[in-house]
Amino acid sequence: MSNDYYEILGVAHDATPEQIKKAYRKLAREHHPDVAGDDPAAEARFKDVSRAYEVLGNPEKRRAYDLGADPSSPGGGMGGGFGFQDIFETFFGAATGASAQRGPIPRSRRGQDALVRLDLDLAEVTFGTHREIAVDTAVLCPTCQGSCCRPGTSPRTCEVCHGRGTVQRVARSFLGQVMTNQPCAACRGFGSTIPEPCTECAGEGRVRSRRTLAVDVPAGVDTGTRIKLTGQGEVGPAGGPAGDVYLEVRERRHEVFQRDGDDLHATLSVPMTAAALGTVLTLETLDGPQEVDLRPGTQPEQVVTLKGLGVGHLHVGGRGDLHVHVDVQVPTGLDDEQVELLQRLAALRGEERPEARLAAAHQGVFGKLRDKLAGR
Repeated sequence: MSNDYYEILGVAHDATPEQIKKAYRKLAREHHPDVAGDDPAAEARFKDVSRAYEVLGNPEKRRAYDLGADPSSPGGGMGGGFGFQDIFETFFGAATGASAQRGPIPRSRRGQDALVRLDLDLAEVTFGTHREIAVDTAVLCPTCQGSCCRPGTSPRTCEVCHGRGTVQRVARSFLGQVMTNQPCAACRGFGSTIPEPCTECAGEGRVRSRRTLAVDVPAGVDTGTRIKLTGQGEVGPAGGPAGDVYLEVRERRHEVFQRDGDDLHATLSVPMTAAALGTVLTLETLDGPQEVDLRPGTQPEQVVTLKGLGVGHLHVGGRGDLHVHVDVQVPTGLDDEQVELLQRLAALRGEERPEARLAAAHQGVFGKLRDKLAGR
């Protein structure tokens, strides 16, 4: 069978796209497996016709083919699988020393990095914590210690490329016959072979195993913070250097406290009478019970700040603050005596018939925080 696509389709080199399409349709009908049956020759002919039309039916591929390239071959190379990269290396590689420096491919390579999610509670990110994390990864093969060979044996210099990792071959192109280097298929470019691979790692130099990593999480980390554990990732092939492990923090939501940077916010509900008369309440914080002093006449949404009871600052020491937002509760379900007492209080304050006064529109600090966290 000819390798000339024009000859396969039976058209001239200056054929129009319409002529090429017409020739393809005619030949495809003749040699289609549904028409030709089980004839192997017809099936091969149909594939050749299809490949020829795939190139000549595409203007860009046709132009490349007319210049000597074969876009349907692996890599879209020149005749015989010769590519433009090979041309560059052939004519300019010697001048730059690229061919001489290439040599065999190192069998030992660096292992991949790993990303592990680390879920932490608010108390853990506030004070820092020590965690032990189990990861499934590749470790050095204990039998061959990364040599990839059965104990007592060693790699053997490749008999095909003689350790160079590449072989030379002659390729045909529109420039004529050109000598080019290609990776050796016998040793896959390594320059050596493993005649007796290690049975435990199958010649890989590493095995899968579960490891436990210890990490000290500093105070102040937040969702999205990444902690790098250098050299704790998987070992590379043939005992290559280990990659790194990155721990990505995700902070769990707390039932009481909301975080804003290194500050914490909480809502404290108090009876109307306590807000009016003032009182001292005990609030359970991350540092244990803390007293909150409410002055007489405390108003709704008033904020009491407890210094230094927030989240620890990352890497710089110190802590944020805890902001306590007061929520004054208006009593409901009053009995007769309680109603009478409130009525007497209203009379004493001249508030039996209060005037309606519109207050300036505003939003409390905690309300703004909620909107911020909700993305509004």
